[in-house]
Amino acid sequence: MRILSGLKIWRIFFATLILVLLQTGFAFAQPIRAIASWPALADIARQVGKELVNVESLATGVEDAHGVPVRPSFVPRLNRADVLLLIGLDDEHSWIPALLEVANNPKILPGRPGYIDCSIGISVLEAPTRVDRAEGDLHPKGNPHYLLDPVRAKVVAQNIATGLGRNFPQHQQAFDRNLKAYVAELDNWIGRWEKMAAPLRGVKFVEYHPEWVYLADRFGMKLIGSVELKPGIEPTPNHIVELTQQIKQEKPQLLLYDAQNPRIPQQISNETGIKILRLYSGGGNRPETDSYIKWIDYTVRTLVQSVS
Repeated sequence: MRILSGLKIWRIFFATLILVLLQTGFAFAQPIRAIASWPALADIARQVGKELVNVESLATGVEDAHGVPVRPSFVPRLNRADVLLLIGLDDEHSWIPALLEVANNPKILPGRPGYIDCSIGISVLEAPTRVDRAEGDLHPKGNPHYLLDPVRAKVVAQNIATGLGRNFPQHQQAFDRNLKAYVAELDNWIGRWEKMAAPLRGVKFVEYHPEWVYLADRFGMKLIGSVELKPGIEPTPNHIVELTQQIKQEKPQLLLYDAQNPRIPQQISNETGIKILRLYSGGGNRPETDSYIKWIDYTVRTLVQSVS
C-alpha cells in the first residue's frame, strides 16, 4: 500500500476544507451590498449587519427630503446593490423611483425581496384623513420622519434584520444576534435621553416644515405652528404676520428649521424674539451625528441646552 506523502496529505486537507467552506457560503464571500436612502438608516443597518454588510447612503443628511440632488454615481451603486433600505411612507417618492427605473436591478424593485421598507409596523403620526394636493405636499401614508423617535428606531432595526435575513437566510442567526445587542444598546440610551429631555416636556415650539412631530411626541414638546403655509408651500406675507402674532401671544421658546433658508426664521425672530435653531432631521451631516445614536444624542442635548 502506498503511503501518501505529508505534502499530498496537506493538499487533500486544504482542498477538502475549501470545498466545505464554499458549500456553506463562508469562503471568499463578498459583503452584502446594501444601499440606504439616508445616513441614519445606513448606520442602523451597519449595527445589524456588522462585518457581513457593506452599507452606503445615497443622501448625506443635509438635503431637503423633497429635493435630494440626484448624482450620476447613484445609478451604478443601485445597480450593484443586493438590498435597498428606504424610510418608506413615500419619503423618497421624488427621487428614488426614477433612479430605480434606470438602475436595471430587479432585485431591489418594489415587491422584490431586496426592497426593504423600514416603515413596516411603525405607529404613524399625522396620516391625513383626506388627500388633496391643494393641502400641500402631504404624505398620504403619514409623516415619514419617524426616525427622530428612538423607540420607533427599534422597529426599524427589526425590519432591517428581517429584510437582510429574507435575502441571506444563511446569516439570519448573526443578524438576530446583532439586532438583540443593538436594541439593548438603544434601550440603554433611551433611558438616558428620557431623563436628559425632562426640561423639554411642555416646551412650545414652531417648526418650519412638518418634521418634528415624532420627537415632540416622545419627549412631550408642544407644536403651536409651522412657518410653511402648508407642507412644502412657502409662507405668504399674510401667513407670516399671523404666525408672528401667534408667537407673541403663545410665547413658544423655539423655532426649528432644517435645510430651509434661514431668512424667514431670522425675520420672525427679529420681530418676536423667539430663539431659532437649525437642527437636521437626518443624521450623518456632521462628525457628532455620524451614527444614529450620536445624531439623536446631539439633537436632544442641543434642544435641552437651548431651553435651559
